[in-house]
Amino acid sequence: MLKNFDEVVERAKELGKRKLAVANPYEVEDLKAIKRAKDEGVIEPIIIGDKEKIEEFLKKGNIESDMEIVEEKDYYKAIELSIQFAREGKADLIMKGLVKTPDLLHAVLDKEKGIRKYKLLSHVGVLSCSRYPKFIIMSDGGMVIAPDFDEKVEILKNALIVAKALEIETPKVALLSAIEIVNPKMPSTLDAALIAKMAQRRQIKGIIADGPLAFDNAISKWAAEHKGIDSPVAGDADVFIVPNIEAGNIFFKILNYLSDGKSAGVVIGAKVPVVLPSRADTPESKFYSIVLSSLVSRYT
Repeated sequence: MLKNFDEVVERAKELGKRKLAVANPYEVEDLKAIKRAKDEGVIEPIIIGDKEKIEEFLKKGNIESDMEIVEEKDYYKAIELSIQFAREGKADLIMKGLVKTPDLLHAVLDKEKGIRKYKLLSHVGVLSCSRYPKFIIMSDGGMVIAPDFDEKVEILKNALIVAKALEIETPKVALLSAIEIVNPKMPSTLDAALIAKMAQRRQIKGIIADGPLAFDNAISKWAAEHKGIDSPVAGDADVFIVPNIEAGNIFFKILNYLSDGKSAGVVIGAKVPVVLPSRADTPESKFYSIVLSSLVSRYT
């Protein structure tokens, strides 16, 4: 089991470089993260866009680059070309540059030229915090707004791909809600209980799952025991499945901004992992997202 981002970087370096395609990377922070990942021996980037414009940003960021640049001045054609590289096996992962997220996802999901592989695309966040002894893998805080039961099952399956890439042999899954008891008036508690039962009956294999669990019960064994909850997941969860995008988005950003930890994120569900950073993400977070995705690319 990999327990921190230093270990993730070392494992990625051991396994060798992966090809990263990125369209329209017209931001210094993106280029710094890409260059760092290249220099660390994690990826071999393919930069797609207006060569003159890209070189301006490289100069602006004092980035000495020997990265491959594929000339394509047209905004949409650059996006399509990154998808084409992934579809043809020339890229192992793709990354969003200065591109509108809907434009990239539209190309990913295109029925004729896209790279969709699984039933659902979902975002998986990975956090490392000093007060928790291992990674917190959380989904979905970035893609599926109000998942129904079937979608939550797919979100969990996508998250398990990331857990596998982090070498977690039997992931412990916390199915979160606001409370730890089943309440028919709160559909998230019913979904959590049903998914936990599916795992118990091995309809979802290779995991230990429990829910509904409130976040304090999932993260703290003491809190669970204090409430009389006997759970193999409490205080030791690897994967946290949230009830909706609001809960996931707040969950991820609170831990990311108010803890002293580090974070990464990846979109799962396509033929290759998609690095979909926010413009507010730090170069470090973007770097870790690239490194994480390089590992995940071996399991998609």
